[in-house]
Amino acid sequence: MPPHTDILRTGWVARVPPAWVPYIHLARLDRPIGGWLLFLPGLWSISLGAATVREGAMLVALFLVGAFLMRAAGCVVNDMWDRDMDRLVTRTAGRPLASGALRMRQAAGFLAGLLAISFVILMQLNGLAIALGVGSLLLVVSYPLAKRVTWWPQLMLGFTFGWAAPMGYAAATGRIDGPALLLYAAAIAWILGYDTIYAHQDREDDALVGVRSTARLFAERTRPFLVACYGATMVLLGLAGWLAGLSGLYFAGLLVPAALLVRQVARLDIDNPALCLRLFHANREVGFAIGLAVMLGRL
Repeated sequence: MPPHTDILRTGWVARVPPAWVPYIHLARLDRPIGGWLLFLPGLWSISLGAATVREGAMLVALFLVGAFLMRAAGCVVNDMWDRDMDRLVTRTAGRPLASGALRMRQAAGFLAGLLAISFVILMQLNGLAIALGVGSLLLVVSYPLAKRVTWWPQLMLGFTFGWAAPMGYAAATGRIDGPALLLYAAAIAWILGYDTIYAHQDREDDALVGVRSTARLFAERTRPFLVACYGATMVLLGLAGWLAGLSGLYFAGLLVPAALLVRQVARLDIDNPALCLRLFHANREVGFAIGLAVMLGRL
């Protein structure tokens, strides 16, 4: 059986100019799931706070593009920090900086371009959202260091990827209040759960190189940990909808993502890296189902 990796080398990636491929892999454009997961808490909060459909659609478009750009930038930063460590992990040894396909100077130039375009998009938002966007850079830069100093780097990812929830609400309403904070907390709990599943792909290699994670921390106790994370997610989403005055359609709609999360927990096999990756990917549908529930609740 070949070594497990999530790097895509076939399909559309095989048809682009070879010089582009290392940058595609560096930005994870071959694996767009991270961009979707970064965007989705913003979709929830914009759907909750937007005054009109037109305003909401414009903000959603800006956040969608911005999420993919910032996810790419975050991946570049992550790989710059982790290039030596990545060489020792089966799944990540083929990353461009770890393998030598790109040099640090090339990665830095690519990062500067991504941040410049992201800044142009950020400037389309209101002052509070701009301030939150600038503040997110501290999370983006510091997240890759978390696995060196704590068993909870997945929680740090939750703070980082969930940031779109308060930022999207601020962009839509010009303020931060209870529903926004509850959505942020729900996003953190959700991300803590799904990234623990993701981290099980590298559990054995991480142990060899000294990388910490909630996958290693909980190991065989991961299933009850996921029950706690996903249960907290649904409770916090319910509280956010109640505080925001959403209709009963919202709470009925939440049954769909709840069922999808229960399915993940039931199917989990921490010793099957390919299955862990599939379960991780399934969270895109969870996130969209939550967004749809918010939209229904505002009808």
